[in-house]
Parts: sequence; structure tokens; C-alpha cells
Amino acid sequence: MSPLYEKMMTDCVLLEKRRISDGLGGWTTVWTEGESFKAAILKDSTLDARIAEKEGIAEVYTITVPKETPLSFMDVFRRISDGMTFRVKSNMTDNSSPSFTQINFGQVTAERWELE
Repeated sequence: MSPLYEKMMTDCVLLEKRRISDGLGGWTTVWTEGESFKAAILKDSTLDARIAEKEGIAEVYTITVPKETPLSFMDVFRRISDGMTFRVKSNMTDNSSPSFTQINFGQVTAERWELE
């Protein structure tokens, strides 16, 4: 029987930011898809998060992934099911299961984010 967090996981893909020449002496930003992974994505519904949203601060989410998933601070990824994009706002090393347990996951905080 798999843990609950594994049953909640959905397909996601990392997005890579690249700048390419626009041919007129300037640059254009493009986003390309990178590695695929699975993540459980839960919206932070604490009172502090709801107050922050009302003040115009981005929606905050907790992202749970297997520890081998390469999520780092400021990474951008997309949830495949609905195309929602997120930007990672913490380091997974700060919140991962200990190596001596059978549980193998890490968590990061992310914000809902619009691509530039």
C-alpha cells in the first residue's frame, strides 16, 4: 500500500528559461520543458496565507516530491493537468525525510507564478 502523499501526486514538468536573440539586436525569453516528475501540490490555507492573498501576495503551495526530484530555490515548473505554473521559494534540504527512514520525500514551498 502506497502512502497517501503518493496517491495525491500528479504529473509535472520543470521549465527552463532561455534567452534567445530576436534578430533585431535584442533578446526574447522562451521557456522550454525539462525533466518530468510527480508532485503532491497543496494550497496553503492557513489564516496567514489567506490574509497575504487578500493583500495581493501570491498564492502559496506546499509541494511534496520524492527526494531524488531536483527541485531547487527559484525553479519553475508546470502541473500538466491544468497548466498551472509554480516557482519554488524554499530549499528541499530544509524539509526532507531523514535518510534512515523508509519515507522518501522532501517538501518545498512554492508560489503560483505567471511566466514572463
